[in-house]
Amino acid sequence: MPLRRLRLANTHTGETFDGPFRDDTGPITQAMTDLSEFLRDHHSGEKIDIDIGVLDFLASVLDAVGATQAIVLSAYRTQETNAMLARTTFGVAEHSQHIYGRALDIRLPTRNEDAMQAARGLQRGGVGWYPHSGFFHIDTGPVRNWTLDQRGLDLLFDQQRIAAGGRRRHELVLPGLEQSGQPLAGLANSGRALPGLAQSGRPLSGGMQPGGPYRPVSMHRVLAQAERLAIGRSR
Repeated sequence: MPLRRLRLANTHTGETFDGPFRDDTGPITQAMTDLSEFLRDHHSGEKIDIDIGVLDFLASVLDAVGATQAIVLSAYRTQETNAMLARTTFGVAEHSQHIYGRALDIRLPTRNEDAMQAARGLQRGGVGWYPHSGFFHIDTGPVRNWTLDQRGLDLLFDQQRIAAGGRRRHELVLPGLEQSGQPLAGLANSGRALPGLAQSGRPLSGGMQPGGPYRPVSMHRVLAQAERLAIGRSR
């Protein structure tokens, strides 16, 4: 593999990384050490070895849209930091790939949506799109896609898993799909109402069955269906 570079800024610490991280012999040891520090949990200061695959994933996304730099919003998180965020922030998975150094939340100066679409096209792992907040998530867990914004539940279908017999199976999944596969991980014990639903008991605005007719459904039915269909693999 040819020399690969990244030019990154950490929105929380103000630190930057600008240089190669891989050459034709593999990951560059000093660069990986520097990236472990740069992508540390900014809440605790703890760090982990960052997955080279997620760095390659990001570099490929940037190449696809002609971007030369990216802003990192979130990278490694300790179990404790992730648990705190899961309690206080909607859409954070309880068993996140961030815990293992295999996920990045990224914002580009321009072409965020194009970058998200390019990431999905690469099919190297999970890709989440947060249009209201203006960032996307990538990880090297199972291939799956989701969209979530502040208005609440968007259409969240994992279209990448193939059921037995070669048939494509669509799975309804809820926020926090950068997860490990634990059911309803992003909602675990937060006690927070889903944004945009305001506990009105009114049906959701769209049908939940891909390709099927529109059928309004109440929130308790959505959760029940999600519990049955929740992904069973790690994020």
